[in-house]
Amino acid sequence: MKKTRRALAAILTAVMALGLTACSGEVDEATVSSVADEISSAADELSSAASEISSAAEEVASSVGEVVSSAAEEVKDNIGAQAGQTYKVGICNYVDDASLNQIVDNIQTRLAEIGAEKGVTFDVSYDNCNADANVMSQIVSNFIADEVDLMVGVATPVAMNMQTATEDNQIPVVFAAVSDPLSVGLVESLEAPGSNITGTSDFLDTNAVMNLIFALDPEADKIGLLYDIGQDASTTPIAAAKEYLDAKGVEYVERTGTTVDEVTLAAQALIADDVDAIFTPSDNTIMTAELSIYEMLEEAKIPHYTGADSFALNGAFLGYGVDYANLGVETANMIADILVDGADPAATPVKTFDNGTATINTEVCESLGYDFDELSETFAPYCTEVKGIVTAESFDDLN
Repeated sequence: MKKTRRALAAILTAVMALGLTACSGEVDEATVSSVADEISSAADELSSAASEISSAAEEVASSVGEVVSSAAEEVKDNIGAQAGQTYKVGICNYVDDASLNQIVDNIQTRLAEIGAEKGVTFDVSYDNCNADANVMSQIVSNFIADEVDLMVGVATPVAMNMQTATEDNQIPVVFAAVSDPLSVGLVESLEAPGSNITGTSDFLDTNAVMNLIFALDPEADKIGLLYDIGQDASTTPIAAAKEYLDAKGVEYVERTGTTVDEVTLAAQALIADDVDAIFTPSDNTIMTAELSIYEMLEEAKIPHYTGADSFALNGAFLGYGVDYANLGVETANMIADILVDGADPAATPVKTFDNGTATINTEVCESLGYDFDELSETFAPYCTEVKGIVTAESFDDLN
């Protein structure tokens, strides 16, 4: 570049000198010849500089081509290594209920779709501990012995067990349907979990459910709270329900159970307590007992408001919460992000959902003396959607 500037400066100087000489009227053949020689010499230098620039440009182009080619080969190698790869995934379900089963079904279906799209295979091992802590620990130990690439814990107790079991080996864990992962210590924050565990949450807006109770019955003065005191998923929403009712000056009665038989006795006690309505959060113990208690509540004309649409499927008056089918899909997407795309669980935010859908059991609704269309209008200001469902054991039975 310096050589080019020097040549151009020499040519300009020679031309200016010739111009000044012409103005003075002293131009002769010798002067013109001298200037021409200077211009010719500068032109030769300029041509040499241009040749050097051209050579340098070719070298740069060659270097860039090599870098691009190398990067393309690396990408190609990575894609080739990924294609056909098999990832071992262990899924443990907490209990056999409609919502959790729906999650598992959608996880497996979506993983199969992703596998076909990306040319990989998800080798899924599935088991259900049926709320037995010893069985749960054995299932998780089996996953570790099988050297799974990732574990999926469906519901809070399973996720907490997996968290403890992977403290040393740091196998990635994705949880599903954990209502309050922050309060139980699964993550440091929803935005940045901070370790080897992240997942999807079915956090319940308890106040929204309370609003529905009083939208239907503004004069309700005694509410029953039915839950399993040992379920972490119930701790936060039950506390929120008490706070809401205390602020409203409404009496509440608590009844708890840890088995189907105990829940049945608790439901009978709430009937005897003459409550106006019953609230249950997304409590898996009560969920497993819903088919055993819904008819007695229906006969007593007591609406049962709950924290999941699966309760309404099994006979509760109303279920309010997330779309568990979609939650399963998003859980599968997160699994693929971690295994296939290399996402770090510690930096992968917990996925939360709009839980504004109210699902009303239309059969129970009619039995209690309500009109579904009128009820839908009453609840509309408090929900993003109101839909109906009929009593069945599982969602598959509706198809």
